[in-house]
Amino acid sequence: MASASFPRPVCWTNENLQPLRSVGDPLADAVIEELFADGGVASMNALMRDFVANEHPVPASAPAPVRNYLEQSSVLPSWADPAMIKAGEEVFWRFGPRIILILTCYALPFCYLGRNGVPVLALTNRLSSNPKRRIIETAQLVVDCLQAGGLTTAGGRGRLSIQKVRLMHAAIRRLAPIAPTYKPEYGLPVNQEDLAGTLMSFSWITLDGLAKLDVPLSDNDQRAYVHCWNIVGHLLGVHDDLLPGNQTEAKALSNAIATHQFGPTQEGKDLESALIDMMGHVLPGNVFDRVPALMTRYFLGKEWAEWLGVQEGFLAELAAAPLRIFGLEFGGLIENSSHVAALAQRVGELLINSLVYVERGGNRPSFAIPTDLKQQWGVNWTA
Repeated sequence: MASASFPRPVCWTNENLQPLRSVGDPLADAVIEELFADGGVASMNALMRDFVANEHPVPASAPAPVRNYLEQSSVLPSWADPAMIKAGEEVFWRFGPRIILILTCYALPFCYLGRNGVPVLALTNRLSSNPKRRIIETAQLVVDCLQAGGLTTAGGRGRLSIQKVRLMHAAIRRLAPIAPTYKPEYGLPVNQEDLAGTLMSFSWITLDGLAKLDVPLSDNDQRAYVHCWNIVGHLLGVHDDLLPGNQTEAKALSNAIATHQFGPTQEGKDLESALIDMMGHVLPGNVFDRVPALMTRYFLGKEWAEWLGVQEGFLAELAAAPLRIFGLEFGGLIENSSHVAALAQRVGELLINSLVYVERGGNRPSFAIPTDLKQQWGVNWTA
């Protein structure tokens, strides 16, 4: 996958990651620059409003540069392997509820740990002001991409969702640096290192979360799942040489980015607090109110969790929760991965069943999930 201009290093280090913080996405950035030149911020805002209100198909009102971009950015890479994509989809089909829980309690918090990336997330004013919308849109992207045919069907939900996210990233790169609170040390917003780190949260971090829940995945399962997300990364504008060839390389890249970027920030704490509060409100009743904090700390480990402000104070409250009605005893819950796995499966199912009822705001469509996945996961809604 390596290119001549960006050869993949044998070992990722701070020295070879740092230059990536000034590299964007020329294809999508050129579209946004053209829109900005024609109509400024108003033109870009109108485009984004059309995109979120009309997720599928492409709005008929999309300007010519956008239509041209959508044609250019929809082609799968030459190395895409249909059999591997199918195997990756099957991992999602089997373990979707736990993957969605990992998304909220591990993958997104992993992204909030980036010292220079998370202030840009906070600048968008979408995450802390409407965390419900953020988790629904992120979960929708995962479902769109990993449902059967999501990546292989031309003009399908997966590819179109990716293309729209890619343009939104370019809009952030254009607008964030002019914000009063933006600092040059953050690097180019949504740069190649941050894009790769986010991709690893969906790829390796999800696999690591499944391993921590004692989910049995074969070597081929893991390689296939990484392959699916590599295709997503390619379509998102991540340089091919930043796409790991297998799960071992994905782990190495994730660890290198963490070493280079991770640390405590107020923005990270604020975003994580909003995310945990949102999950507590979305999950039914109050039995599971403290479970999101428990799962986040379980996945992240003590240091990373504390960097995000997820302290141990919730444990006493959880101990008093009537989890026995779900066949779970608190005693030894933290130390016993099988108990955590059972809790994760149950909460993941509840979370997916609840997402459809969460108001996204504006004219945004509701959370959508294919019938075969509803049946496989026991999803109860009929909408």
